[in-house]
Amino acid sequence: MISKQTIDKIFSTIRVEEIVGEYVQLKRAGSNFKGLSPFHEEKSPSFVVSPSKQIWKDFSTGKGGTAISFLMEIENFTYPEALRHAAKKYGIEIEEDQKDFSEEAKLAHTERDLLYKIHEVANNYFQEILWDSEEGKSIGLAYFKERELKDEIIRKFQLGYSPEQKNAFTVYALEKGYTKEILEKSGLSIFPENMPAGVDRFRERVIFPIHSFSGRVLGFGARILKSNVKTAKYLNSPETEIYHKSNVLYGLNQSKQAISRKNVCLLVEGYMDVISLHMSGIENVVASSGTSLTTEQIKLIKRLTENVTILFDGDNAGIKASFRSIDMLLTEGMNIRVLLFPDGDDPDSFARKHPQEYVEKFIENEAKDFIDFKAEILLKEVGNDPIKKAEAIRDIVKSVGFVQNALKREVYLKEVSNKFGLSEQSLFNELGVQTQIIQNQAQKAQTRTDSPPTKLEIVEENKEEVDPVIFNVTKLENDLINHMLNYGDVVLKRTSPDQQPYDITVIEEILHHFEEDGYEFQVELNKKIVEYIKEGIEKDELRKGNFFFGLMDEELSKAAVNSMNIYSELNDWTTKNIFSPNYGDKIPEQVAGDILIHKFRYVNYLILKTKKELPDFAESDEEKYFELLKKIHMLTLVSVELAKILNYSAITGIYTDR
Repeated sequence: MISKQTIDKIFSTIRVEEIVGEYVQLKRAGSNFKGLSPFHEEKSPSFVVSPSKQIWKDFSTGKGGTAISFLMEIENFTYPEALRHAAKKYGIEIEEDQKDFSEEAKLAHTERDLLYKIHEVANNYFQEILWDSEEGKSIGLAYFKERELKDEIIRKFQLGYSPEQKNAFTVYALEKGYTKEILEKSGLSIFPENMPAGVDRFRERVIFPIHSFSGRVLGFGARILKSNVKTAKYLNSPETEIYHKSNVLYGLNQSKQAISRKNVCLLVEGYMDVISLHMSGIENVVASSGTSLTTEQIKLIKRLTENVTILFDGDNAGIKASFRSIDMLLTEGMNIRVLLFPDGDDPDSFARKHPQEYVEKFIENEAKDFIDFKAEILLKEVGNDPIKKAEAIRDIVKSVGFVQNALKREVYLKEVSNKFGLSEQSLFNELGVQTQIIQNQAQKAQTRTDSPPTKLEIVEENKEEVDPVIFNVTKLENDLINHMLNYGDVVLKRTSPDQQPYDITVIEEILHHFEEDGYEFQVELNKKIVEYIKEGIEKDELRKGNFFFGLMDEELSKAAVNSMNIYSELNDWTTKNIFSPNYGDKIPEQVAGDILIHKFRYVNYLILKTKKELPDFAESDEEKYFELLKKIHMLTLVSVELAKILNYSAITGIYTDR
């Protein structure tokens, strides 16, 4: 298990805005950063990152946490996996507590974890074969060298080679203790009935590992090098629990920082297109790897930028089929440009022919917006046929209909109007027709995917009612815990009953309140938090919110994060001359008031609780019965006195002054 010292070092080193910024396009908003939620479809940003508190909050879903919890949410990491990923990113050496290592190993051995592990093992194996074996060097490495790839780029993309022997990797993995079942589920090995020893899926091919956003190997693409073999030129991993090709873009892990920095993503088709552009110094590029572009892939790009330039081969026969991708990109609110390379060239060959500056200028100057691109392709075959020309224009207007932003739609229609000399009104009319067609198609598709209607049944609602008294006590308990975690070190100026001034911290004052009343915590997590805080006082440590972030107790860590306040920082109302009070502005008054209210609520809770005990002793234990009555009487007197202090109306149930 990762040692506490290492965890503390990780949390003190990592920056939440840097880790989140690799997945979400963040923009400065006062002292915070804001962006679109990566967990929920939204148009207005409600995802907030606080560098000062080192936490994030997604107001669209209610999720929030630290950099580590963000990695767990976005990458489906376990807690140790997220810590290891962050440590690797920041160059922190992991120290293990060996006595607990076996327990972590047990937890890690889920099928999903094993799939990640076997892909990591395979990735290392294929690279070792490429660089260290005679076959790998003479066939695999020679192929990459023939494609003019330098050693550093081969290592950057972790390219490899799978040897000719039918089950070389399968035997290697079995000897390392991996089972046939996990090898088969990973797709790395196939076990036909007539070949119990198994067969390597990617044998005799060069290997292109496919990485997740964070860099974990999810699967592989593999290219056959022999031309006389009747088999697919490229072979990909099958769908598994960790690899879904519609959710992955090749090269995104190596390109994400460049995409974010340049605020544009170049979209190509193949592995070598990505690699060659990287080698030429152009790194903001990803590939759909031969699959049709999907909404999930577009959303991955949108985390980093809304600007996409699609790069096509000059003689690509499937250019018309790409119109669907353009419409999908427009639907997701992307800004699109398209580039056709000269005939005979693709991004790979063009990047190898020309220096970086030339390629960059060519892309910048030659890329067209989607209207010009579609017009060039569609009108090429039209000639003087007015009907075909009308159909081509209708196709372009149809794409404009996929644009979600009304202002952008109008600008695009003006462009079409100017380009073809048509009235804007006729184009708007056509747009209305096309939009209706799109909506009808969407409704039909939804109807096909919806579940069949179920029979309406009236079922009695089985909802456990929450006692409002207990609810109020719990709410105030949470408020006091929040004060401790947010402002525990704030020193309060107080005066004793004999008018002597004294200093006390927020933590000490609230702890004194809990202990004075022998308070029974209603929330188990709050009880654990207080135990940690008390332990800290004994060790002369002040344990505020960020202390809990690094605990191995994931539930406690989340509770601490949720208590941290960034609500008031969501909008900077001062820019609108609205100066609203913020949580924490008057912490001495807030703490004193909340302690009194909590005391009042708790006393009334004890009264009700004691009253419920009375029937149990009315006949069986007269002494106990009168003892409870006396307790109720004393608590009622305390409640009345507290109500007077609070100016609380017992009749209306509201505060008349606070």
